[in-house]
Amino acid sequence: MKDASSSHQKIQDLCDCFATSDPLKEMCEVKHDADTNEAALKWIALAVLHGINNNAEEVSISTSKDGRVRVTAEYRKAELPSPGSIVGEKIIQAIRTVAHIEGAQEKAIIAFGIRNNSMDLKIKSRSDGIDDKVTIVFP
Repeated sequence: MKDASSSHQKIQDLCDCFATSDPLKEMCEVKHDADTNEAALKWIALAVLHGINNNAEEVSISTSKDGRVRVTAEYRKAELPSPGSIVGEKIIQAIRTVAHIEGAQEKAIIAFGIRNNSMDLKIKSRSDGIDDKVTIVFP
């Protein structure tokens, strides 16, 4: 079993690392990273930063059986850059691991610290056998 606390810490560290970058620009590049596990954690950190910087209500990622990945942000309906199918599946796995989500449809709250601030992020997860979807809901 993967240690969820180390993934959680790594995502927070990546938020600190990319805090002054353009999250959308960096999100476009993660599908090219050789280490897909690291790319997934990096994408999660960038999604959190994008959500915070743009006052998003939520950011969702979904994958389908045919390999399509769809990412949306809710502040106004907007599509965000897709991380690609391999990284997309790993993102969903990583978020579920960090939030300790194992069932087909669950909700969880994770405490999240960025620099000198902290917040609780609500995680909603749904899997119906055809599509998998994870949503990060911002306070």
